[in-house]
Amino acid sequence: MNRPTHGALHHVEIWVPDLGRAIDSLGWLLQTLGYAVSQSWGAGRSWLLGPTYLVLEQSPALTADRYDRCRPGLNHLAFHVEDAATVEKLVVDAAQHGWSLMFPELHPHAGGNQQYAAYLENVDGFEVELVAINSPSG
Repeated sequence: MNRPTHGALHHVEIWVPDLGRAIDSLGWLLQTLGYAVSQSWGAGRSWLLGPTYLVLEQSPALTADRYDRCRPGLNHLAFHVEDAATVEKLVVDAAQHGWSLMFPELHPHAGGNQQYAAYLENVDGFEVELVAINSPSG
């Protein structure tokens, strides 16, 4: 087994207010991006891609019932996507899984002209960015 690169991200754990909704939106996205379900238990599920995994958990220790990406803490997760066509397909398909396009007036360059990206938000307020880096001529 190859050892992960020193400093590479090991895992991310996200506490969610409703595990079912999170699986429907975030779980769908992770599996679409190539992550495989790794573990599943009553209050959570994890997905694995290479040496990195992502956990969604509806913890009984939650102190609020709504995530707010504008408070201190995690604002969003950004994922590499193969190309611009894949970004656009994901935007269309994501709408069927609880996601809506953020910044539609700036899409697909809300992050600047150097990248082709979509910013999506699910019903619980979690944001993801799907990024296809433009080629130097693009």
